Amino acid sequence: MNFILHVDWPKLFVPSVSLAEHFWRGTVVYLALFAMIRFLPNRQIGAMGVTDLLVVILFANAAQNSMASEFTSITDGLILIGIMISWSYGLNWLGYRFPRVQRLLTPPPLLLIKNGRLIYRNMRRELITEDELMIQLRKQGIENLVDVSQAFIEADGSISVIASSPRTLEAAARKRLF
Repeated sequence: MNFILHVDWPKLFVPSVSLAEHFWRGTVVYLALFAMIRFLPNRQIGAMGVTDLLVVILFANAAQNSMASEFTSITDGLILIGIMISWSYGLNWLGYRFPRVQRLLTPPPLLLIKNGRLIYRNMRRELITEDELMIQLRKQGIENLVDVSQAFIEADGSISVIASSPRTLEAAARKRLF
């Protein structure tokens, strides 16, 4: 009965490895995962479907195994969480403070439509089909490509659209007639 109520307090709170090892494990894994996720197509980041969520869970599991090794104390876990939060805050602060760093951390918007014409090379790069793009345009109240001056996929995976002005629409209609 004694084993049910017994708590090994040192094992629970005393870190099992040095702070330096925690720091390096957390740093390497955080930066490696950040680099991998940074270069995924933007559409993969913005819309979290079931398969995307599964990938995130698997990343977390792989990261936990590579960071935590045989850690057993609560303190070990809290130290790693603190390192992850520190890196996240630090990179955000650097991006805010230095625009060049921000360009490395966040992909720029990518042009998908210009003057009513699809840019297939950029769509392939982001793995967006014409049907998927048209769905996003309709959600923003645009039925035809000719009504779009520019459309971009943003860093968060959303699609932003700049509608054509009435004069641009008239010019596009004249081009179709000739």
